[in-house]
Parts: sequence; structure tokens; C-alpha cells
Amino acid sequence: MADLKSLIKQGEGISLEFKTCRRALNRDIYETICAFLNRHGGTLLLGVNDFGEVTGVDPDCVEQIKKDFVTAINNPQKVNPPCYLSVDDIQIDSQSVLHIFVPESSQVHRCNGRIYDRNEDGDLDITDHTVQVANLYQRKQVTFSENKVYPRIGVKDLRADLIDLCRKITRVNTPDHPWATMDDQQLIQSAQLHQTDPLTGKSGVTLAGILLLGGDQLILSVAPAHRTDLILRKVNIDRYDDRDLVRTNLIDSYDRILAFIHKHLPDPFYLDGIERVSLRDIIFREVASNMLIHREYTNGAPSRLIIEYGQVSTENPNRPHGFGPLNLANFAPFPKNPVIGAFFREIYRADELGSGMRKMMRYGKTYGGADPQLIEGDLFRMIIKVPEFGSQENVTPDVTGEVTRQVPDKYPTSTRQVTPKEAAVLTTARNPSTRTELQKSAGFRDREHFVNTCLNSLLKAGFLEMTIPDKPRSSKQKYRLTDAGKHLLSSMQEA
Repeated sequence: MADLKSLIKQGEGISLEFKTCRRALNRDIYETICAFLNRHGGTLLLGVNDFGEVTGVDPDCVEQIKKDFVTAINNPQKVNPPCYLSVDDIQIDSQSVLHIFVPESSQVHRCNGRIYDRNEDGDLDITDHTVQVANLYQRKQVTFSENKVYPRIGVKDLRADLIDLCRKITRVNTPDHPWATMDDQQLIQSAQLHQTDPLTGKSGVTLAGILLLGGDQLILSVAPAHRTDLILRKVNIDRYDDRDLVRTNLIDSYDRILAFIHKHLPDPFYLDGIERVSLRDIIFREVASNMLIHREYTNGAPSRLIIEYGQVSTENPNRPHGFGPLNLANFAPFPKNPVIGAFFREIYRADELGSGMRKMMRYGKTYGGADPQLIEGDLFRMIIKVPEFGSQENVTPDVTGEVTRQVPDKYPTSTRQVTPKEAAVLTTARNPSTRTELQKSAGFRDREHFVNTCLNSLLKAGFLEMTIPDKPRSSKQKYRLTDAGKHLLSSMQEA
């Protein structure tokens, strides 16, 4: 019962639904059952309202409600294919609550002839949405799309130089690695990149093999939508400041993602014990491998990595096994492309399943000031906070063009460094100034960009304050220096 109370406190979500159900079954509970079956399963509680309050089922109606439910759920006219679920009567604070656990199904189900899917805490009728229905059937496939066999493509059609490169990488790191003595055909078969289709009996290189070791034209012929879009968007937020459109094999794609990261993100000095480690490389090594290993390559959506001011965001077409933010406390890693993942681990481009993500979470806050966010869905998203050039002690002016000054220990809550644009804002704010005046002094053209990347940062750091704090949106609002801001400005002028 304690576990059920804890579950109720979580509130409705992708795998939890409440129904009041006082004296009779709600009509829409079968739509919820159908949606749970089609997504990833879930728990249905009858006798709990939408606010998580236990209202209970009328004790005189419990047995009839249970009978009506079992009869309907086994009726193919109601839910097809029919499913077999049990109902448990649980007492919570002297109230009857009916608990129904719905497992994920390997089939696509319909309720009253309609197909429902689960999204957040709602049941969506997707019957007339061709793409969503196709994605649903794709999720229910027993086999992984990476194992699709192309009988007309053999080892000779793959890049021999890439195969040899992988052989050398394994030999350097593990001198007695079995790939070292294998020829190309044996290596490809050992890595499960050449298989036999159990339905047709024909053999050939798999989609995974082509994506890993194929030439660019061959890759685009079997996966024309394959691409990874790398974007830097800081100054020109309407378009981009730099871009790399990657449409090549996964090994070179990994290297190009990391090269783009190295080009545009700082790597602050950090000691782990007595050893210097690169937080940037630890975190984005996992980001790069995750984007390539856990992608659904039959989906036409591209992968994206966008470097913005203070953060990096990614999105990947995905075959989800859950929905919403991932919690490492109850996180269970699920291999999306196990063959590609195993190959990446053999050539030291990835860690064991789940361990890389835990490293990213361990170091993410130290690197960027906040824990990374991992959000499961049809598009898998990551949001990683990052430092900016000029916000680190070891970054020199001739490299970044940034001038930094440190706030003395007298103001420990405001200890941080400022950029020249922030310094210009602080100088102007010696006299109470409007947002427009501050923006103009710093040379920002875009209001939103100024507020998000400069003004809010100085307010949060405690260098600026509002003259009318009770009315943040007042037309008469101005901003002025705090004591910490005045001290900082004075120390900068003396330096």
C-alpha cells in the first residue's frame, strides 16, 4: 500500500492514469488500456481523481465493476486483439482502489476500431495519422532495423581502408585482439555485419555494416535520409554561425562531431584526484556515440547537435522505450542498435551500455553548472549546459578575445567572471538604466538574446537589481548596480 501511495504522489504520466470510477466504469478506460498496450505499458488506478486524491470505488459496486471490466477487455469487439488483465482491489485509507497493471504488448491494438497511443498523460487517437501509425508498427517489430540484410551487397562493396583502420585500432589497444589475425570477410562476420536473412535464406551485408563501413554513395542509397546536422548558433540565432552537414559512415561521423565540439567549446582545466581530465571530452564522447548508436535509421528525421550560448542541445530519431525525462535512479538502459553499439565498443568509440551516460551525468554539472537533461521520446533529446569562452580562469585573452575579472572573496555568493559586454552593461548601470539603454551599451541587436545571455545572467549573479522588483514587467522598470556590482566595477577599473 505504501508503494501505491508513493505512485499516486508522482501524478499522472506516460505510464500512470487515474480514473474516478465511483459506481461504474468510465467509458474511456479502454482507450487508456489500448494506449498503454501500444506504448510501453502502465498502471491504471480506479478510484483516484485527476488531482491524485483517493475518492474510492463504492464498495457495493466493486465486484460488478471487476466483472464488467474483465468481460469487456476479453471482447474483441471492444479491444482487438483482446488482452487478459486482472484487477486487484486495494484498500487505501479505508477506500477501495482498483489497481490494473497493463504490460507492453508486442502487437498493435485497437479500441472500438481505433488505434490509440500514449503521450504524456493523454490517450491520442492516431488512426488517421499515417506516419504515427507507421512508427507504432515499427516500434512493435521484433527485429532491429540495423539487421536488415542486403543480399546484393558483399564485403567487397565496403571500404577496405576503414576495415583496416578498425583492425589497427583494436590491435593498438588490445595486441591479442582476435580481429588482428582475421581477413576482411572474417572480421565482418565476427562483428555480425554479414548475416543470413531467416525468411529468405539469402546472405549479405546488413544495414549496420553499410552504415559503419560503407562508402558515402552506398550509405545514401540504402539510407537516403541519413545525416547529422552540426550547428553553431550564438550570434546569428535566426540561422547559424557555423555548420557541418555530416552524411558519411558512422566512424568518420563520430570524429567530425568531436572535431566540431573541439572547435567551438572550451575545455577548462580540471583535476580528478591528481590526474587532469578533459570534462568536455568525457561528456561529448558519450554525446557523439549516443547520437550514432541509438538512432533509428529507418526514420527520415535527421539528427541535430546545436551549440547555443551556454548549452548544447541534441535530438535523435528514436524508437523509444519510455517517455519523458530519464531518471538515473531507476534508469534501465535499452540497446537500440546492439550490433552498432558492440562495434563502437570494440574500436573504443563507446563505453559499456549505460556507463557512458553515468559519466556524463557525473561530470556534467561540474562542466556546465547544471545536470544534463535526457528526454526520451520519438525524438531523443539531450540538453547539456556548457561554459563559455571567457568564463574560465585558464582561457587567455589572445585565444578568446574575452577580458575577465574576478569578484573578491568579500562577495562569495557573486563569485564569477564577466565578459566585455557584461562589463559595458555594468558601467552603464552605474545610473539606473532601462533595458533598451543597457542593450544598446553592450551592442546587442536582438532583445531576447540580450535578456537570455546577458541581463538575466547579471541579475542572477547579483550584480544588477531591478528598481521595481515587485513589477518585473513594468514599463518604468530600470536596472541598477548592487553593492557586489559596484565592488566588481571598482576592481575592474583599478586593474
